[in-house]
Amino acid sequence: MRDSCRVTPTRQQAPRRSVRALQQAGRAVRPAKDPGGPAIRRRVLLAAIWAGLIFLLSFWWRQTPGEATLGSPALLTSAGRLAGLIGGYLLLIQVLLMSRLRWIDHAVSGARKSIWHRDLGAYVIGIISLHIVLVTLGYAATAKTGVWHEAWTLLTTNQDMISALVAFSIMVLLALIAIRAIRTRLPYGIWHGLHSCTYLILLFVYGHQFADGQQFVLSHTARVYWAVLYIGVVAAVVYGRIVAPLIMHLRHDLRVDAVVTEAPGVTSIYVTGRRLERFPAIAGQYVRWRFLTHADWWRSHPFSLSAAPNGAYLRLTVKASGDQSLRLQDVTPGTRVIAEAPTGEFTADHRLRTGAVLIAAGSGIAPVRAIMETLPPGGTLLFRARTPEDLIFKDEIDKLAGARKTKVHYIVGHRDDPEPAAMLTADGLRKLVPDIAARDVYICGPRGLGQAVQTALIELRLPPNQIHMDPFEL
Repeated sequence: MRDSCRVTPTRQQAPRRSVRALQQAGRAVRPAKDPGGPAIRRRVLLAAIWAGLIFLLSFWWRQTPGEATLGSPALLTSAGRLAGLIGGYLLLIQVLLMSRLRWIDHAVSGARKSIWHRDLGAYVIGIISLHIVLVTLGYAATAKTGVWHEAWTLLTTNQDMISALVAFSIMVLLALIAIRAIRTRLPYGIWHGLHSCTYLILLFVYGHQFADGQQFVLSHTARVYWAVLYIGVVAAVVYGRIVAPLIMHLRHDLRVDAVVTEAPGVTSIYVTGRRLERFPAIAGQYVRWRFLTHADWWRSHPFSLSAAPNGAYLRLTVKASGDQSLRLQDVTPGTRVIAEAPTGEFTADHRLRTGAVLIAAGSGIAPVRAIMETLPPGGTLLFRARTPEDLIFKDEIDKLAGARKTKVHYIVGHRDDPEPAAMLTADGLRKLVPDIAARDVYICGPRGLGQAVQTALIELRLPPNQIHMDPFEL
């Protein structure tokens, strides 16, 4: 059903004439398509990761003693060293994925990288725990002492073991705060700061690996290889997180131009700068923005583009849900902005069919609104909101829908209202879009809505590669 309500008038910190002038100056701009594509980059990255691991394990294989037979203490120790090598290597890969190198983000972006990051973290914790247990058991069996006695001896006779214990303690802390029930209760700034402690793990564990790792003690080649890996990962982090954003800042000189309230608690920020037609973004992607204010200069936050790149301005839309997003409601025009390279696969480039269905809820409309400009005509938009006042960009959507022959269904009602919920079930979707199985479906909204709609689409027998999700709570 299409709602004809009027949205509450907007509050703005810049004259409306300025925003209209920006919108009129904008023209759709699309960067050159990557000839390799993310799939090829991803295969190359995975092949390099596996090759690096196999080469590393070759040192362990050559240095494993012949007496490491079944049931012997040497086998426990050797297995523990193997676990330590694998765990240390996966930790480096984990940090490399956090480096925000543009090449890696193009290969593994968006939700896929979040899943890789989460799974790798679990593997690292499990394998390092196995390393600690097996090595301690092996040493205790060799020395014919108790396990706890041997553990205490290792800690008190080797300074590098203390730093290794600190590194492992940080790993456990990060694993705990990654639990969804805990993470969602922490302010984003605190969570982000604690999560950045991953870099400290590399610092604390470095000495232990080179001082106590048998493969590195006995083989000069292994030491050089491991040092090159470490230096390469650190260099990637420094370039991706510091150098590249500074280069982009110097190239584009981004500043806040206007701030407009779109709905209660929802604000759009217009950012302008130099040579924006060369800003490497695609509609639907998100950018990590760093607003150089007194309170927020030290941290960045991911927000999706809510308008397709057009050469005149970049627009992000922020819902007030935390300390930083609340402050951004009143950011001053003229504030400098540092933006990192855009990333994300929630774009029209990934569609398989000509027709498309866009499903958004709340502030999830931001990337969906941008994608509307780049999809072929004849699509369908389903926009879920609690109240008519929460229909963000309604005027813009109506104009776009008319220009691009897009059907729009505004699904308005509170969560406990059965009628709106029924429209996003399998039967409801089939009634609203009878040919939905022949289209690509884009979903952006809260986790619960995304999971419910995905379940409905599977019931309607849509292939997984026709379902594109941007779960912004990840």
